[in-house]
Amino acid sequence: MNVPEIFDSLAYGPAPESAAEAQAWLEKHKAKFGHFIDGAFTKPAKGFPTKNPANGAHLAAISQGTDKDVTAAVKAARKAQPKWAALTGHQRARYLYALARLLQKHARLFAVLETLDNGKPIRESRDIDIPLAQRHFYYHAGMAQLAPTELPDRAPLGVAGQIIPWNFPLLMLAWKVAPALAMGNTVVLKPAEYTSLTALLFAEITQEAGLPAGVFNIVTGDGATGEALVGAEVDKLAFTGSTAVGRRIREATAGRSIPLTLELGGKSPYIVFEDADIDSAVEGLVDAIWFNQGQVCCAGSRLLVQEGIADTFHTKLKARMDGLRIGDPLDKCIDVGAIVDPAQLKTITDMVANNTEGETYQPATTLPEGCFYPPTLITGLAPSARLMQEEIFGPVLVSCTFRTPEEAIALANNTRYGLAATLWSENINLALHVAPQLAAGVVWVNGTNMFDAAAGFGGVRESGFGREGGWEGLLAYSRPAKPAKPGKTPAPFEGDGGPADPLDRTAKMFIGGKQARPDSGYSTAIHGPKGDLLGHVGTGSRKDIRNAVEAAAKATGWAKSSAHLRAQILFYLAENLSARADEFANRIKALTGKSGASEVEASISRLFAYAAWADKLDGAAKPVPMRGTALALNEPCGVIGALCSPAQPLLGLVSAIGPAVAMGNRIVACPSEPFPLIATDFYQILDTSDVPPGVVNIVTGPHADLAKTLSEHMEVDSLWNFSSPDLTAPIEKAAAGNLKRTLSLFPDWTDPATEGREMLAAATEIKTVWIPYGV
Repeated sequence: MNVPEIFDSLAYGPAPESAAEAQAWLEKHKAKFGHFIDGAFTKPAKGFPTKNPANGAHLAAISQGTDKDVTAAVKAARKAQPKWAALTGHQRARYLYALARLLQKHARLFAVLETLDNGKPIRESRDIDIPLAQRHFYYHAGMAQLAPTELPDRAPLGVAGQIIPWNFPLLMLAWKVAPALAMGNTVVLKPAEYTSLTALLFAEITQEAGLPAGVFNIVTGDGATGEALVGAEVDKLAFTGSTAVGRRIREATAGRSIPLTLELGGKSPYIVFEDADIDSAVEGLVDAIWFNQGQVCCAGSRLLVQEGIADTFHTKLKARMDGLRIGDPLDKCIDVGAIVDPAQLKTITDMVANNTEGETYQPATTLPEGCFYPPTLITGLAPSARLMQEEIFGPVLVSCTFRTPEEAIALANNTRYGLAATLWSENINLALHVAPQLAAGVVWVNGTNMFDAAAGFGGVRESGFGREGGWEGLLAYSRPAKPAKPGKTPAPFEGDGGPADPLDRTAKMFIGGKQARPDSGYSTAIHGPKGDLLGHVGTGSRKDIRNAVEAAAKATGWAKSSAHLRAQILFYLAENLSARADEFANRIKALTGKSGASEVEASISRLFAYAAWADKLDGAAKPVPMRGTALALNEPCGVIGALCSPAQPLLGLVSAIGPAVAMGNRIVACPSEPFPLIATDFYQILDTSDVPPGVVNIVTGPHADLAKTLSEHMEVDSLWNFSSPDLTAPIEKAAAGNLKRTLSLFPDWTDPATEGREMLAAATEIKTVWIPYGV
């Protein structure tokens, strides 16, 4: 090609990045790696090869971790943890700062090694992944410094087990390791089978930084090694990967009281309105889907474009696809690199080949040898089409159209996932109208795939739960330094009736703002401590829970109501309870044989506390390195099921209802099993306090039966177990069905430590909305 032709086509020439430094590092280790345990590499063991997906070249042999290896790593971490936690925040900050500096020092080596192992273009590794990994350690060095003064009431969890994926090998390591170390935890990391090399290089720089032995450990291997880590004696588990594996982890850890962070799959919507900057939106798609081969769980792989501009947008998008360069990922002029492994390539190929809907467009290009797949656009799909619903995890974009903003929101939320969403509009009012209504943990406005250590990241629905990054990430790796006092569980009184009792006509529940007879046709007789009959309550059934959840699901207006309104109604509840304080105190004494005056007063105070919090739990503007801001917004979880404390029947009920409704949730509350009559009195208070129908629903009955139904119900978003530790394991196992959040807590509810941010955190999801600004 001559000079005039070059200026006419503006074609790029090859610009290869040298792999010499990375190859020298591999040769230094004889291309064989053991695990990294207690500050040193172990002798390489039998394992598997890791290959360059672009050409199939052998890179190194990786050891297959066994149960014994995992046990050794956890033991080393356990031994090191007390001394690491005992360091001052400043001392831990210096180690994290040293790691950040060493990541900068060896940035080129990390970038090349990442591209060799993963197949992504060197531009992605060099310009995005490695700088972001550095940013995480710098940011969390500051967090470690500030934690003693800014989070004085938090303590480390202990040993954190962490499992990371192959799409962002080093960045996911930094995302998890930095906050864990900042808060005084030690770590056992299991990198992805396909992409372990940059994690092993990071282990080497921890030696250079002088990190104490055992603080950071790596065990490499396949899924069996991950299972061994999940089953190990760790105090925290953090996993990023597929929804299917995340569900198995939730089931495997059921009942073990291990805090979980699950960042799982996604089918993220990419919404383009007709007033959008079309060229920018097209370029954003190229960045989201094709520059990283679509191997990003939050990539906007589901394009929703407004009908009026659909033809124009698709024409421009196809023209841009035609210009994408596919080839050697180490070439700096390459746009689309290699798929990480032949198995993943086959999955992508089969999913597209088996599709019979819509129109498929692929540029006319010759693919290089290796694990490559062409950029692909499939238009004209129905929202229910398999490729619109299932995660492909490859350079494949699927598309449909919409007419109105309301239809766009409905289509965007028509998925079981909820990781991220992107929207493009030059109308800020429209953008800020749509963003809060999208079921996603992260929303990008006029941009995409923006990440930062200061901004929380994580999903809702079957995209997992928990947040990484920012203050939220520190909370995920810590616990209250002074837990609430444990409560006592009273035994049911002898002489209580069972579910075989015919329905007493006075036995009713509270569903959808009205009293409702139990569908089961049965009631339970409630006796006092001396055996005297006090009344009857309905025996709730599966259908009663269904009706209560349906009523709660319809009360969506509560989540949209102002925080001021929610505060007013909670204050009003407290006022009406105060007016009947003596009556409730007498009822508690009749039920329990103990004075109820102090419990009523504590209940009134707790309602005041959550009324106070309703309009004061604010979000935050995150100082992300961009011309714009990332807003962390507190949003309600949705429909919460709550099994209330058996002791303190009124206070236990109020302590569940208060934080849930204060934050805009709707609740299905199952009151104290031995003392449920107090709830039949309390729904009279609800009835006279302007609580909208469906916001608070009360279903009485055996907690074991009700827990099963609530935990299996796909429309219940979170389940709180304050009833019995025996119910924790079955609840957490069944909750894996839709990966709903769960909380098991058994304190003395009179303890003020049960009040405040801990319960409010359980009642909220954090949504991060990225808003660029300027011209």
